Amino acid sequence: MIARLNSLRLSPWKQGAFLIPMVTLAAVVSVATVPSQARRQSLAPFLPGPATSPFAADKGKYHIMVNGQQVGKEDFEISPSGNNWVARGNSEIQGPQGSSRVNGTLEVKPDGTPIHYQWSTEGAKKASAVIAFSGSKADIELRLEGARPYNQQFTFNSPLVVVLDNNLYHQYAILGRIYDWDKKGPQTFSVLVPQEITPGSITVESLGKQDVAGAKLDELRIKTEDNEIDAFFDGPKLMRLIAPVANAEIIRE
Repeated sequence: MIARLNSLRLSPWKQGAFLIPMVTLAAVVSVATVPSQARRQSLAPFLPGPATSPFAADKGKYHIMVNGQQVGKEDFEISPSGNNWVARGNSEIQGPQGSSRVNGTLEVKPDGTPIHYQWSTEGAKKASAVIAFSGSKADIELRLEGARPYNQQFTFNSPLVVVLDNNLYHQYAILGRIYDWDKKGPQTFSVLVPQEITPGSITVESLGKQDVAGAKLDELRIKTEDNEIDAFFDGPKLMRLIAPVANAEIIRE
């Protein structure tokens, strides 16, 4: 039902689509850890105080490209809030049924564990939701235009859950900070897709430095059973996402 509210169906979890996770398997415990002390020290210039978190303040814009044509844009900001971090994003997508907008605000602990998330979307219909995370549980209150509020609870095997929502691409930067770059190798994460009310899991692995558009960037490959995405980072900054099957790219301005 939520899926029909989005004019752009881009999913990494299905062939021919990009970004919106659609895994319906039960979520599994994440085996990833926060970066080691050495990694945190390397990020120290980006952090507001003692190097106790892998996150870095960031702000920017992304162009959303499909088949070489721009179909949307996103503005985002990741910033400290007390001891926690807040990631905000606003996307506008042009689809077959007109334009749609989605807003999302995610608050996480210093290690990336989610605390609170809220999103809203406007297009053919309006919808919004608030999610409260407590321990390994996530309580969702969904509001659809013309319908009664809907509540649902998910239980995960770990409090460390990655939020990857529809058409809010900056959230892959959060995933990039949680991944243990020193440990490398495949690391499994529990995932929640709020607009789809869908839990699942992904496997993330570092492929090292790559030459992308003339720049040397660190690549993470993100896999599900059905598809994969390549994410490219310049230090703490997410620069590009590529989904070859969908011929889609998210490019930082």
